[in-house]
Amino acid sequence: MAKRESFKINGSTIAPGTRQTVDIPVSTLSDHTPVHLSVHVVHGKKPGPVLFVSAAIHGDEVIGVEIVRRLLKAGSLKNMAGTLLAVPIVNTFGFHNHSRYLPDRRDLNRCFPGLSEGSMASRLAHIFMREVVSRADVGIDLHSAAVQRTNLPQIRLTAGNDRLMELGRVFGAPVMMQSNLREGSLRMAAEEAGVDVLLYEGGEGQRFDELAARAGATGILRVMNHLGMIAKKGVPKTRGAPVLCSDSTWYRAPAGGLFRGYHGIGDRVSPGTVLGAISDPFGEVESEVTCDHEGIVIGRTNMPTVYEGDALFHVASTPRAEQALEGINGHMEAAPLFDEDEII
Repeated sequence: MAKRESFKINGSTIAPGTRQTVDIPVSTLSDHTPVHLSVHVVHGKKPGPVLFVSAAIHGDEVIGVEIVRRLLKAGSLKNMAGTLLAVPIVNTFGFHNHSRYLPDRRDLNRCFPGLSEGSMASRLAHIFMREVVSRADVGIDLHSAAVQRTNLPQIRLTAGNDRLMELGRVFGAPVMMQSNLREGSLRMAAEEAGVDVLLYEGGEGQRFDELAARAGATGILRVMNHLGMIAKKGVPKTRGAPVLCSDSTWYRAPAGGLFRGYHGIGDRVSPGTVLGAISDPFGEVESEVTCDHEGIVIGRTNMPTVYEGDALFHVASTPRAEQALEGINGHMEAAPLFDEDEII
């Protein structure tokens, strides 16, 4: 059998059975500090699909960086087939500034596919599309809720895409959400280029979350096993099938004040469930926030002070919330993927 060809990216050559971090020039800061898009390439000895895994497109969504770190430590990658392109930090500018955005205040996930001579965000999007996304067969993009909110681990996918539906079930997050493509998003640009992308949501901006980290890392390993890239040994099994939800509702603050939430992510709710209450600082006026349909809490605010209209709870409509809860418990009961030097 002919030897597999090396993988070439930005002038670097990665031989079959080896791995290497490649720094792709992006820009130079005003103090002459270079900025790179760093891609860790794991090029298997055997042929197979090319998978990209990206995180921190929004610079404050750090949980994805931890998920990629855990993924790259997994022993399953030693005898991998195909090629993994792991980009733990896409938006280096936002990551260093603890910001969702780039210095030009643009949201990178509204600037794809980008332009080589466009804005700072547009140029970064163009480089990422050219060097990573266009080289892949499929991708997994890692996100979290914004700062001061948290999300239940969930997969967002394009309605009507059977391949993504299959991969979403394999990933094994507690909930799958059918989500429309947004103009300028990585998902839209990638699908237009023929690359299917799963979007993972979990945890809170600027915070690590063990449930979100475990669900993300194990989900990627399951997808890689399904694609024939890694062996089944060492890949945690799913516990309960993901619950597919086609719609969801944000419950917002009816008034400003001090917010007390009575439910957390993963909780089952039904019509009449009191999600929380808002009172003034004197306790003289109080407003309850009541659910009006059956479902599961997939996101909520962590802020005790709110303004009228603030998003408080995100509830996905489903009569199968108990099944989703099985998946949540399964992630936390499974043995964590520790590094060797973290076991004491």
